[in-house]
Amino acid sequence: MKTASSSTQTVSMTVEQAHQQAITFYQNGQLQDAERLYRAILQVYPRDPDANHNLGSLLQDTNRLLEAEAAYHRAIECRPNFLEAFNNLSTMLEKANRLPEAEAACRCALELKPDSAVILYNLGIILKKTNHLFEAEKVYRQAIELQSDMIEAHNNLGSLLHENDRLHEAETTYLHAITLKPAHVEAHNNLGSLLYDTNRLLEAEQVYRHAIELKPDFADAHCNLAFTLLKLGDLKAGWEEYEWRWATPQMLGARRDFTQPQWHGEAAEGKTLLIHLEGGFGDTLQFCRYAQLAIARGLRVILEVQPELVRLLQCLPGVDRVVRAGEEVPAFDLHCSMLSLPLAFETDLATIPRATSYLNADKAQVDAWRIRLADLSNKNFRIGLAWAGNPRSHFSRLAAVDRRRSIAPELLAPLFNLPGFHFFSLQKDRAVAPENFLLTDFMGEMKEFADTAALIANLDLVISVDTSVAHLAAALGKPVWVLDRFDSCWRWLHDREDSPWYPTVRLFRQPQPGDWHAVIEKVVEELPYWHRESLCNEIATPNIDN
Repeated sequence: MKTASSSTQTVSMTVEQAHQQAITFYQNGQLQDAERLYRAILQVYPRDPDANHNLGSLLQDTNRLLEAEAAYHRAIECRPNFLEAFNNLSTMLEKANRLPEAEAACRCALELKPDSAVILYNLGIILKKTNHLFEAEKVYRQAIELQSDMIEAHNNLGSLLHENDRLHEAETTYLHAITLKPAHVEAHNNLGSLLYDTNRLLEAEQVYRHAIELKPDFADAHCNLAFTLLKLGDLKAGWEEYEWRWATPQMLGARRDFTQPQWHGEAAEGKTLLIHLEGGFGDTLQFCRYAQLAIARGLRVILEVQPELVRLLQCLPGVDRVVRAGEEVPAFDLHCSMLSLPLAFETDLATIPRATSYLNADKAQVDAWRIRLADLSNKNFRIGLAWAGNPRSHFSRLAAVDRRRSIAPELLAPLFNLPGFHFFSLQKDRAVAPENFLLTDFMGEMKEFADTAALIANLDLVISVDTSVAHLAAALGKPVWVLDRFDSCWRWLHDREDSPWYPTVRLFRQPQPGDWHAVIEKVVEELPYWHRESLCNEIATPNIDN
């Protein structure tokens, strides 16, 4: 929240009038006229604190942040106890993600006015961003005590409680915010997210639709509605709503600025289609399957993917070229983002392209791993384990999701008491397993996904949390058991143990938020049955090497 000041000094009538006229211009949106007057005042009185401060506010509004920062500092230099200048400097630095400096300026403002709800609220924003969550909660609550109808403080407190899995408190806080201001769309959107995370999907859908009624161009609510519809299995409507993602703050500027038109699934035989990267590794592994459908429609396909996936995805039949993100792409006629392909093909539950496998590991690497694993002289069934995803600490909401989807490796200990299994780590770059685990780890040799694919090709089963390893193994056609959090991703749908995207996937869902013990108990119970069934299948269809 930004504050403004007006001159309180006794100056000549001409300068006084100039101040007032400049403020009027500023309030009426006549920013060029206001700037002209402020600069005229500063030519005569360069140490006028109010002119410097108000010029800083104007420069901040027009996104000239370095100039604004200099103007705020001049104002503070001229008036060391200038509350509004400290507060506005703090909010500007916070938006620029210069958080230590923002916090310092905000605390200076708070020293000048400790009972300011606005300043406490601004400090709460900074503290949450710097992950000082306990202190952020404290100052949000102090702001609410001082100004009980401060809707933004209630809403932000709800978000903080939500991200820390204090769901009942968060829901109460959101509902109170909506009671204070029924048309507050952000509070409705946040309440919808909480309902989604607690699997009350029909309620979430209703809340998101109400937010959109209040603000039809509210992109975040549209995008969240998309995830809800997709999770409920209404894929066609979900894909349509998902196109709103390009207007969300997270995706602004991410849309590719191609002069060629976007492809929407129309007939275009003989044209070259660029399917370009969007999302993480799991998204690419899941949606690269659509390249085959485009080829079947007569298009020549160029596929742009992460560097770590280039070699693996070169195995996709018919793809003309696979290029790494950041490289100059060859000439093309049409383009489509990876995650817009399901909409282009009007995908619903019945038409998901669901081949048992659509990726293949390199045969030479597979053979090399077969020899190495045979040297372990172990006849047990081979199971790969992955228990943690990318922490995504740069974005608090995604970081909170990762904390819920990842498992402390110690919880996997009961698996190692089962006879007849040899466990292999498929965990890369984090969450090292305890030393006493009977777990073979070759992941230090894995430079890219093609390497991991060759190892997985020699395993019998992969057990993984919802991360790219699960998508990789499923795309290779391996049996995959996904250890899934209570608030599962939309792609696994709702209330089912199978996946229409991957025929070989089985889902083991948390019965309650955070209950990994029940998930692991179910896996421990089911593994011996799966083992016996697999042995019977091997005997019935023996593998004969020529």
